[in-house]
Amino acid sequence: MPISPYLKSLRDDLGTRLLLLPGVTAVVFDDAGRVLLAERADNGHWALIAGVMDPGEQPAETAVRECYEETAVHVVAERVISVISQPPNTYPNGDECAYVDIAFRCRAVGGEARVNDDESLAVGWFALDDLPPLSDLARRRIGWALDPAAPTWFSTGAAARD
Repeated sequence: MPISPYLKSLRDDLGTRLLLLPGVTAVVFDDAGRVLLAERADNGHWALIAGVMDPGEQPAETAVRECYEETAVHVVAERVISVISQPPNTYPNGDECAYVDIAFRCRAVGGEARVNDDESLAVGWFALDDLPPLSDLARRRIGWALDPAAPTWFSTGAAARD
């Protein structure tokens, strides 16, 4: 998995210690109402497109950039659907991270879905009634993104981590 120069410099200074990082998740729909998913190279699970913000980058810009970098699909961020603080995660190399994640509903506006970097094993569009196994959180985010009247979801407690 590639690491940004910024994160590499932090890791060079701090080692594997816990970092709190700003991240985004994109729930991307095409004109047919299908959702864009990637099979992650690190764990083999299907997931929504996600990534970490670079210094000076706006969250919506991160969603747009990550979608293109990972899937070659151009998107427009339409609205925020959730803001969640995730529990700490320890990677196989010992790096510890916790993410504050902003999820966006996005609309595809161009490009053709394909693996565009080494973070994914596969990329594809899925009909809502034919989704691969996904985490409960990913399924909830898809549901929130589908409801145009849904307010931005956030939690003041442990419910966000379930």
